[in-house]
Amino acid sequence: MSQLTIREVSTRFQISARMLRYYEKMGMLTSTRKPDYAYRAYEESAILRLQQIIILRKLQIPLKKIRIILDGTKEDALQIVREQLQAMEGYTASLQTKKQILEKLALLLENDTPLPEPAQQQSLLLTPAILSLADLLPLEKHQLKEEQLMSAQKEQKDLVEKDSCVRLVQLPPYTVAAYQFEGDEPEEQASKVMNEFICSSRLYEHKPDARLFGFNNPDPRPDDGAHGYEYWVTIPEAMEVPAPLVKKQFSGGLYAAYPISFPDFHEWKFLTEWVARNEQYQENYQDTGMGGCLEEHLNWVYAIHTGQTENGITGKLDLLLPIQPRS
Repeated sequence: MSQLTIREVSTRFQISARMLRYYEKMGMLTSTRKPDYAYRAYEESAILRLQQIIILRKLQIPLKKIRIILDGTKEDALQIVREQLQAMEGYTASLQTKKQILEKLALLLENDTPLPEPAQQQSLLLTPAILSLADLLPLEKHQLKEEQLMSAQKEQKDLVEKDSCVRLVQLPPYTVAAYQFEGDEPEEQASKVMNEFICSSRLYEHKPDARLFGFNNPDPRPDDGAHGYEYWVTIPEAMEVPAPLVKKQFSGGLYAAYPISFPDFHEWKFLTEWVARNEQYQENYQDTGMGGCLEEHLNWVYAIHTGQTENGITGKLDLLLPIQPRS
C-alpha cells in the first residue's frame, strides 16, 4: 500500500483531519511527509494502527486505554478487555430486565380486563412480577442519563436531551487581535502565536473577561483538505497589537451555541441539523471562513494566564453557528 494523504485517510475512514492530528498529539499515531507534499501522509503501518483505534473506539474503550492495549503488555490489554466485557455484561443484563418489565406491562395493557381509573393507573406497575424484576435494577444517581453515558456512539445520545443543550447567544461587538495561519497543523501553529501574545501582553490583567474564538480560514480544499485557521481574542479597544497579529472589529450577532469537549468537532453536524429543523430560526451564514461559524475556547485566556495550556482548564468549547429569525 502506498502512502495516503491526510485527506485520503480522512475520507476513507470518515474521521476528521483534526482528529487524526489529535491522535498524533497523544502519541497514538505517526505520519510522514511525501516528497513535494507539504502535508501529512500515512504509511501502511499507520493505517493498520488507525483501523485498530477506530474498532476499539467503537467498543467504547477510552483513548488512554486504547494506547495501553496497542503499546502495553498482553496482560494489561487483557485486563482492559475483561473490564470492558464486565461493564457491557452489566449493561446488557440491565437492558434485558427493562425489556421484560416493558413486555409484562404491555401484556397488562393489552388484557381485556377493564383498566383502573386514571388515579389508580399507577397500580399497573405494582404487580408481583413487575416488582420482582424492578428490584433487580439499580437506582442510579444519573439514571435518566444512563443511555447517554453507556451508548456505543456519542452520536446516539437521545436527541431531545441534546436539543436541550443548545442555547441562543447574542455576541456583542468586539475589538479583537487576530492571527491566521495556512499550512500543516494550522490550529496548532496559530495557537502558538496567539498564546504568546496573550502571555506577553498580560491580557488577562487588562481584560479579565477576554474571550478566544477560532475558525477555519480558508476552509479545507476539496482535493487535499489543506486549510488555514484563524484565532480572534477580544482585547481593550485601545490596546496595541504587534505584528504578525492584526486588529479587527467583530460586529457580533445571534448564534446557536452547543457545548462540546475537545476534540468532539464532529458535533458540528448535529448543530447544523438542529438549526435546519428549528421552526423559529434559520442559518445566517456569512462570506467568511466556516460561513461565519465560530469555535469559542472557553476560559482559554485565563488558562494561558495561569499556565494551563493543555486544552484550557476543562477542555470545553462552544460551537457557534450564526442564525436569524425565520421569515
